[in-house]
Amino acid sequence: MNIVFRADASLDIGTGHVMRCLTLAQGLKEQGHSCRFVCRDLPGHLSDFIQKKGFDVFLLPAEAEQSAVFDWCPHAEWLTVKWQLDAQQTQEAIGLSHVDWLVVDHYALDYQWEAQLLDNVDRIMLIDDLADRKHVCSVLVDQTFGRLEEDYRPLVPRDCQLLCGAEYALLRPEFAQLRDYSLERRINPTLNNLLVTMGGVDKDNVTTKVLDALKLCHLPELLKITIVLGSTAPHLRQVQQVARSMPWRTEVRVGVENMAQLMAESDLAIGAAGATTWERCCLGLPSVLVVLAKNQENIAQSLVRINAVALIKDDISGALPDVISKVDLSRLTQKSITLTNGQGVASIVDKMEHDNALI
Repeated sequence: MNIVFRADASLDIGTGHVMRCLTLAQGLKEQGHSCRFVCRDLPGHLSDFIQKKGFDVFLLPAEAEQSAVFDWCPHAEWLTVKWQLDAQQTQEAIGLSHVDWLVVDHYALDYQWEAQLLDNVDRIMLIDDLADRKHVCSVLVDQTFGRLEEDYRPLVPRDCQLLCGAEYALLRPEFAQLRDYSLERRINPTLNNLLVTMGGVDKDNVTTKVLDALKLCHLPELLKITIVLGSTAPHLRQVQQVARSMPWRTEVRVGVENMAQLMAESDLAIGAAGATTWERCCLGLPSVLVVLAKNQENIAQSLVRINAVALIKDDISGALPDVISKVDLSRLTQKSITLTNGQGVASIVDKMEHDNALI
C-alpha cells in the first residue's frame, strides 16, 4: 500500500501528532508498505527526525495568512493558513501518485478539507481524540480510554469504522516487548527512579515547575531523577540549570531513542496527560498526571476514577508534595496495566490491509 500522512509539529502544537503517526508508519513499513509525510514548515517541525526514521517528508511553505479568519473548527488557528490553501498544497504534495490511504492527524482539519482530498486518495483515516468536529473518512481512530463509538457517530459517515478506546493506543513495539520485564520489577516496588516527561516541547516550562515542587517533597536520599525533553524544547537550558541545583542526582535526556526502556526502569513518572499516558499504562508505570491542556481533562478524570493514575490539575507546587506522599505504587500499576497491552498498531495495520484487499 501507498500511505501519506498529514500531520504537523510545532512549538504551539507540540510533537505528539507526528510522533504517533510515526509509530503507525513504522508498523506499516515493517509490513512492506510505503509511507511518506506532508508537514508544514512551522517552528519546531520534525522533518529531520522523520527523515532520520526513514520516511520522505514534503514540507508545505511557512506562509501564515495574517488576515485569515480561523473559524471553521475549534483549533483552526493551528493550521496557520486557511484550510482551502492547505488542501490545495497537500494535493500538490501528493501529486499524481496513487494513494491507498491518507492518514490525517490534525486538530485544525475537518470534513471540508477531507472532502477536497477525496479525489486524490482511495480512503482517509482520521486519528483524533477530541470528537468535536465533523469528518469525511473511512476509518477513525481515537485511543482515548473510555471513548465510545457514540461520541463520533453523529460526526462521521454512516459506514465509517470507529476504532475507539485505549486498546488502539499507537505504541511502538518496544512497549509491548518490555511489558513483562517492566511488570516483573514492580512486584515489590520502591521509589528509586523518578521520570519527568512533560512533552517533547513543553512550551510553558512545566518541567521547571515540577522540579521546583519536587524540592518541597520528602523523597529518598538516593533517588535518581531523569528528565526527558525534545531537542526543540525552548526552555531546555533553564531546565538543565535547575536540574544541577536539585538535591538528588538529576539527569536531563534530550531526544531519547529508548523511552520504553527508561519507563520500564522507572518506579514513578510525573508526566503530561497526553499520548505518553498509554505508554506508561502499557508498562504499568505508576504516574502522576499533570493536565496541560483542556482536552486532557476528561482523559485524566476518567483515569483517576478507576485509580489508574494520580492527578494534579492546577497548583503544582502546592499539590505535588501531598500527591507524592500518598502514592500507592502497587495499586496504580495494577489498575493501569488493564488499559492497553501495546498491540494497537498491529490491530490498525490489520484493519488497513483488510480494507485495502476488499477493493
